[in-house]
Amino acid sequence: MSVVAHPSPVVVSRARSRRLRLALLIVLLIATPVVSIAFGAASVPMDQVLGVLADHLGLRPAITWDAITDAIVWQNRMPRILAGIGVGAVLGVSGVALQAVVRNPLAEPYVLGVSAGASTGAATAIIVVGVSSTLGVAGMAFLGALTATFMVLGVGGRRHGSALTLVLAGLAVGFIFQALTNLIIFSSDSPETARSVMFWMLGSLAKVSWGQSIWILCVAIALMTMLWLCAPWLDALASGDRTSLSVGINPAAIRLVILIPVSAAVGIIVALAGGIGFVGLIIPHLMRSFTGYGHRLLVVASGLAGAVFLVWADTFSRTVFSPSELPIGVITGLLGAPFLLALVSRMNPAR
Repeated sequence: MSVVAHPSPVVVSRARSRRLRLALLIVLLIATPVVSIAFGAASVPMDQVLGVLADHLGLRPAITWDAITDAIVWQNRMPRILAGIGVGAVLGVSGVALQAVVRNPLAEPYVLGVSAGASTGAATAIIVVGVSSTLGVAGMAFLGALTATFMVLGVGGRRHGSALTLVLAGLAVGFIFQALTNLIIFSSDSPETARSVMFWMLGSLAKVSWGQSIWILCVAIALMTMLWLCAPWLDALASGDRTSLSVGINPAAIRLVILIPVSAAVGIIVALAGGIGFVGLIIPHLMRSFTGYGHRLLVVASGLAGAVFLVWADTFSRTVFSPSELPIGVITGLLGAPFLLALVSRMNPAR
């Protein structure tokens, strides 16, 4: 007579709690764009926000609004909010992937110098080569990001380097690429181009168009889907190379499979939105406490939370000093740097 094993009440309760928390993140992601549109240099009443959105979605609301309000909501703020969702999702899941691949809780695109490499590639394309197409700039940014990634892994070491060693290698590589970017900007004959690139290096969604925002969203969805499918590989890599080999996974090959699309996605968002740091550090750590350590759920949660976080960071950036705009990278840096210090201080020096 066979006995059917049933999950314990504790396991069932934890699974239900994680699903509810994930549902909460989904609700926040749905509500955030609608609420955040109302804030900015010119505030818009919530009923008019809903009316404009409903009108452009093919509905016929009863209220009325003027053309300026329509332009503010649909042409100015909606594209940058959608771009913020995509950028935040990419940075959030990139942090999850990098932390698993290098087995380092401090890994994320900005700390490891990946964003700095992408910035150098994009600045080279814009100023040195004279590329104006989005695809060309994104391609050069991808090459810069990939170069920085392999430089950090080569210097910091994936097997014997400590967490602090990898961070120091990332900071060194980041400084190298930042210096190169500054040199490229200084060599520009156009002061206007130099100022534009400098502001863009600190992160901004102010000039993102509808087409670019849709492209960023597609990149985010593609990267999240890929990493969700690769979640068992990420679980194995996070457990160590021996664990990966024991389940039939080649760690070196899987690292390449994951690092190349992550670098490509980071390169694309840096090319369009500039350097925005620490999102990939803050969000995965918070989500591990919120939804658990399994990468299948962690990837989804980090993507959703990263999207919500960056949209509100962008809302704050365009509101706090309005009509002037604060670069998003300043906000994420003020939040992320103390977070990084706290993580480093908690680490075991013997590791």
